[in-house]
Amino acid sequence: MGVRIENLVTSGTFSLDGGTWDVNNNVWIVGDDDECVIIDSPHDAAAIIGQVRGRKVLAILLTHAHNDHIGAAREVAKAVEAPIYLNPEDLVLWEQVYPDAGPDRHHADGDEFQVGGATLRAIHTPGHSPGSTCFYLEGEDTVFTGDTLFNGGHGDNTTIGAEQETLANISQ
Repeated sequence: MGVRIENLVTSGTFSLDGGTWDVNNNVWIVGDDDECVIIDSPHDAAAIIGQVRGRKVLAILLTHAHNDHIGAAREVAKAVEAPIYLNPEDLVLWEQVYPDAGPDRHHADGDEFQVGGATLRAIHTPGHSPGSTCFYLEGEDTVFTGDTLFNGGHGDNTTIGAEQETLANISQ
């Protein structure tokens, strides 16, 4: 079986600049029956760990470090024994949630991650946050955009509260 894309939606809150909003966030799991990567790790560690279903997790790839995308990252990483990758331009946001522990590794524009016979390529897309990054699943014409795109709009900070991440299918 080839690479597949699984979606899990978790619910929680997003806080920024003194405001807090109820939000739903997508977790994307990309892989096959043996291995996978997790894209974003919000709110509910148990649900994310359950979705992995015992596969080897090669990495937790974070699209950005707002609290609603990283809130379960450390707990998930410990449980599945996988490194957390974050663009270093978002470290100031990471440190608001995890002041005593950094991400395990950094990713940058053009970095590639192999999983289940497929390649995910990091595309640095600053705007929503300094380190916002999309992940392009080569061969599938699919981009995981985090909050760079929202359903019905783009993810600059004027759309806070509309935390509906998008999985974009693209044609070349």
